[in-house]
Amino acid sequence: MQFEDIIYEKKNQVAKVIINRPSNANMFRAQTLLEMKDALEDSRKDEDVRVAVISGAGEKFFCIGGDKADLEKTFSYKGVLPVLDLYDLMDKHPKPIIAAVDGFAVGGGNVLHVVCDFTIATDRSVFRQVGPMMGSFDAGYGTWYLEDLVGKKKAKEMWMLGRKYSAQQALDMGLINSVVPPDKLEEEVEQWCSELINRGPQALYSVKASFTARNSGVAGMSRMAHDLLLTYYVESREAKELNRSFSRKEEPNQDEFYK
Repeated sequence: MQFEDIIYEKKNQVAKVIINRPSNANMFRAQTLLEMKDALEDSRKDEDVRVAVISGAGEKFFCIGGDKADLEKTFSYKGVLPVLDLYDLMDKHPKPIIAAVDGFAVGGGNVLHVVCDFTIATDRSVFRQVGPMMGSFDAGYGTWYLEDLVGKKKAKEMWMLGRKYSAQQALDMGLINSVVPPDKLEEEVEQWCSELINRGPQALYSVKASFTARNSGVAGMSRMAHDLLLTYYVESREAKELNRSFSRKEEPNQDEFYK
């Protein structure tokens, strides 16, 4: 797969999606989002991939949100919707997604790591929401999911005041999972990936789906129900007996229902 705005790598059951626009502070444009979506779709379909990691190129920026200049050029459904499509995919992705943050995670960049399942950051990282300071806001994932992490009062503080928070402050408020020195970030991410790879993939998917179901309405509940259906339909004695009896036009042996 050939990309312009991202680097996509797969190795040792881990898929890495790296925003590769360091000269633009790793701001995302429509193309960036579409490329990230394509990469994550590939990681979703690849049975060898067990964990996905999202990071930013360089040592100063994870991501500072959307590229306003690009948005003004592409102001249309093409330019606006990819970010929602990406967040929705991340939310529904059956595999754990880790944000590896080194540097500034600001605006949409802060939302991006919030939507990930885990965030591991370096001790020089900074977290901030600046929407209302520059005439912008996030009315969905960036507010509801942030509230789930840090509580309503703190989430409103972050959004309405636009203050900067150190990695340690972010850890203390529950915004991120781990803080390490910059030279230990890769090692820490690999350790988390290793632990997740050794967990049951179906169990991890079911747990992730249960966390997101509340905010996903009918679609979220349906994902959980479908997961249960697959287990029931394929594995249960009850379903096997009902399938057997139906195909043979016989009464089912109800004793099989209770084994």
